[in-house]
Amino acid sequence: MSAEHPEIPWHVAIIMDGNGRWAKERGLPRRDGHRAGAESVREVADTCIELGIRYLTLYAFSSENWNRPPAEVEALMGLLDRFLIEKGADMKKRGIRLQTIGRTDLLPDKTRALIERITAETAGHAALTLVLALSYGAREEIVGAARSLAADAAAGRITPDDIDCRLFESRLQTAGLPDPDLLIRTSGEMRISNFLLWQISYAEIVIVRKNWPDFRRNDFIEAVREYQQRHRRFGAL
Repeated sequence: MSAEHPEIPWHVAIIMDGNGRWAKERGLPRRDGHRAGAESVREVADTCIELGIRYLTLYAFSSENWNRPPAEVEALMGLLDRFLIEKGADMKKRGIRLQTIGRTDLLPDKTRALIERITAETAGHAALTLVLALSYGAREEIVGAARSLAADAAAGRITPDDIDCRLFESRLQTAGLPDPDLLIRTSGEMRISNFLLWQISYAEIVIVRKNWPDFRRNDFIEAVREYQQRHRRFGAL
């Protein structure tokens, strides 16, 4: 598969589902499933660079995940810190730029500091933009954009007639990023789970039955191949 192939997606988003299921099937604690999933992140990021995919957005921690048992949330934050520490230098080495979307202000201080440092250190990189959705919920994002526009209208900075799709998109957390061309969800679940509801309006969706820790390079390439076989009409005939 050539990186110059015209049908290579520009932006891939992934709902990384099935970590807990993977662990349960093996009689392991859930945190071991999340830990095993980190290797899938590395392989997928490497494959994106290999194929020429420029943007990869991963649903790492949803706003609803805060409702999980405190011990699991604490373990997830610890794994996120470990991922950032271990992969931060690797991102710099491989030319990966880190960005985040979501309520990162709700994350622990240590985690926020790691994110801010790596984001600053990788700001000039161009091989791949890795976007981590952390404490993220699409409905909350859309409400936030609407609230921002409403405040500007109330202050007289814009009128209701000024609001169009382009202006609305500029208030989303993904402003400046292209919309995903391909959305992948692992574990076989057939739902969106409050992820990028505005941005995936015309994305092609590929459902993979494997749990996320078992998802590897060949699985990702197969999902891209399926995407290549689709005819994207964007609402046209």
